[in-house]
Amino acid sequence: MPCRRLSGMFVLACLAAPLPAAGHVVFSQGEATAGGYYVGFLRVTHGCGDAATVSVQVTVPESVVSARPQPKPGWTVRIDKVALAKPIAGEGGARIATRVTTITWTGTLPADQFDEFGLSLKLPAQSGPLYFPTVQRCTTGENDWTTIPPSPEHWHHVDRPAPMLILRAEGAEIPMAH
Repeated sequence: MPCRRLSGMFVLACLAAPLPAAGHVVFSQGEATAGGYYVGFLRVTHGCGDAATVSVQVTVPESVVSARPQPKPGWTVRIDKVALAKPIAGEGGARIATRVTTITWTGTLPADQFDEFGLSLKLPAQSGPLYFPTVQRCTTGENDWTTIPPSPEHWHHVDRPAPMLILRAEGAEIPMAH
């Protein structure tokens, strides 16, 4: 009997121990071609405890030349921009004079549901990790998914990691999502 009691106390102690966040805000397809275009989704899988998500604000890295959100029925979208020091040529010869700094969707996502927030991005030519700090605001509280890990390998080991895209050189194999 003492072993059963010890096992029971051990299980209770393990259940009471703090655990790392089980859910994160992540890209549905976590890899893309450097210098290319990316169309994908940020996936929000839970609220803040039992509180519904009411906004998702994504900070766009400075190296991303173009960022466009996908509209969502029932949600509003705000796009914040800054002027570029020097305009650059864009797709089809269009002149790009501003850069998107943040995209914010505002609406309601119940805590027990998930959703995806679409983005179209023109990615930088340099391969490696690209982080998109994201703030998930809820009816009560918020989740700041803004921590940049020391390396992509440490992404799961930091508290509240920023969503990450791994950029691969053109021609490098990019695994397909399952």
